[in-house]
Amino acid sequence: MQKIEPMTLFGYEKLQTEVRDLKEVKRPAVVKAIEEALEHGDLKENAEYHAAKEAQKNIDNRLGELSNILANSRIVDPSELEHSKVSFGSTVVMTDMDSDEEVTYTIVGGCESNPDMGLISFGSPLAKQLLGKKEGDDVKVKLPNGTKEYEIEEVRYQEIVFECH
Repeated sequence: MQKIEPMTLFGYEKLQTEVRDLKEVKRPAVVKAIEEALEHGDLKENAEYHAAKEAQKNIDNRLGELSNILANSRIVDPSELEHSKVSFGSTVVMTDMDSDEEVTYTIVGGCESNPDMGLISFGSPLAKQLLGKKEGDDVKVKLPNGTKEYEIEEVRYQEIVFECH
């Protein structure tokens, strides 16, 4: 059974744009490169041909992957969700109990995540352990680099900024 892939409209449109680019621009260019390489004759030692075939395989694999994600996607508008507890689209402000450092994360779809901007995938180890928690909760999270303890200071919805402008 495929799992549902929640994402915002931004993430859905981003994936749709990538599919269009692969189908309408990149794949036709690779097919043309293969045709041109075939004109050079002997395929055993034809590096251009082999490189173009490899590129075509990578494009086709990515198209298959995107097709799966889009087929299982569910567009969610985080502004319509309750954010009294951590859920999809919530912005969570936490204090690291060891360093007293404040960190802020927003939980988004996998294709939208950008940890450098504080956007973490709902499927990430941290997000999975935060879902359902509320303000004032202390939470011990097991992460790949060890266990961390946080106090959740605030759970809110705020408009999600996906890209730097």
